[in-house]
Amino acid sequence: MFRAGDGKTRIDYGNISVIANPAAQHAILLDHVKQEARPIPMPQPALPQMAAPQFAMPQFAPPGAAPQPPAVTVQDLGKSFIDGHEVEGKRYLIQPPAPPQAPPLPQPMAVAQAQGMAHMPGVPKQPALPQMPQPPQSPPITAEVWTSTQLKMPVLTKIAGPSGQQSCYCKAAPSAEPHPSLFQIPQGYHARTP
Repeated sequence: MFRAGDGKTRIDYGNISVIANPAAQHAILLDHVKQEARPIPMPQPALPQMAAPQFAMPQFAPPGAAPQPPAVTVQDLGKSFIDGHEVEGKRYLIQPPAPPQAPPLPQPMAVAQAQGMAHMPGVPKQPALPQMPQPPQSPPITAEVWTSTQLKMPVLTKIAGPSGQQSCYCKAAPSAEPHPSLFQIPQGYHARTP
C-alpha cells in the first residue's frame, strides 16, 4: 500500500492494483496480466473520513422497528513507536446487539381457557411448559489500531472476535513521498470502459 501526501493511494494485490484519488472522486483498477486500466466509480463519502477502519455489524431488530447500531467504546492507548514510526493507538470494543427474543410458548391452561374447557369437570390441570432457553450473548469484538502520526496509515491492526483473531502489520514502511508514477496508468496499458 502506498499513500501520497495529497491523499492518493495505491494498493497492490498480486496481479491487480487499485489507484484511488479521493480529491478527484475516481479510482482505477489495473490488471497487470491483461495490461488494462478500468475506471471504478467512487461514491462520495457521507461522513468525514477516518484513519481507523470501520466495522459493520449485522443488525437485528423486530419487524418494523429501526435497527439499533452496536455499542462501540473507544479507548485511547496513547503514543508509542513501531519500527521507528511514531504511532497513536486506539482500542475499539464493539458489543454486538442482543439476539432477538423468542416468542413465548403457549401454555396448556391458556389454550384450555381459550377453548372454554378450563372449568370442565374431569379435565386435568396441565403443568406449565418450561421457558425456551435464550441464545447466549455473543462476545464483543476488539479492534486495536496503531496509526502512524506521519503517514496517517495503520501500521498495526489486531482484531479479535468470535470468529478468531486477525493481525495486519505494515513492515518496512518508507516515510518518504512515493514516486508520482505509482499513481498513474503505466505506459502500454489500454483503457477499458465500464
